[in-house]
Amino acid sequence: MKGIILAGGRATRLRPLTLVTSKQLLPIYDKPMIYYPIQTLKNAGITDILIIVAPDYSGQFLNLLGDGSELGVRLNFAVQKEPRGLADAFIIGKNFIGSDSVTMILGDNIFDPNFKPNLAGFKSGAQIFAKKVNNARSFGVVEFDSQNKAISIEEKPANPKSNYAVVGLYTYDNRVVNYAQNLSPSARGEIEITDLNNIYLKAGEIKVDFIDGLWEDAGSFDSLLRVSNFMSSLTKS
Repeated sequence: MKGIILAGGRATRLRPLTLVTSKQLLPIYDKPMIYYPIQTLKNAGITDILIIVAPDYSGQFLNLLGDGSELGVRLNFAVQKEPRGLADAFIIGKNFIGSDSVTMILGDNIFDPNFKPNLAGFKSGAQIFAKKVNNARSFGVVEFDSQNKAISIEEKPANPKSNYAVVGLYTYDNRVVNYAQNLSPSARGEIEITDLNNIYLKAGEIKVDFIDGLWEDAGSFDSLLRVSNFMSSLTKS
């Protein structure tokens, strides 16, 4: 299985910090943010990784990470010239993915669960993860039936059908490349990951697992501070 880390975008919510560097190079306690998604993939047994970056800071990523050998992984890099949505990662990463399955993690999503047990038996379809949140309108939201089977997924709904957000780690079989290439942009002009998930959902080929433990979308000043404090407490405990 291949891994992709999506670390592009403009991160306007974190300006002025992101006027001088990429969001994913900002510190979370004692490490650059990008170290955490790399470690999450590595812990899941995925060591062949493509990092997708914005053109302005591509050299900074390369200077920091090199070929990944110091972190025990093999790194490749690709440039996303303009933010076109999360599913664009599978179009950019088409040649890297080749004939393999792929797990993508968002470069600003920080986890402490180990996903290796969840992904160990993956063969086909899609595997996503959900966590109960208080502000479901800010995320993709998955609705379940009485048997905890996913029945709908909506992107940032005004009236969420559940309090379960889809977190920023997604696993797909090799069909994801063709599916992504055939998606139409949404009203906001992006190729939506929710539209991709719904293709698998309608085919009855998506599995949703619930996660416990830390999940932070470190894209705001408050979440950046929270996760830094969390990592500090882990280090000092």
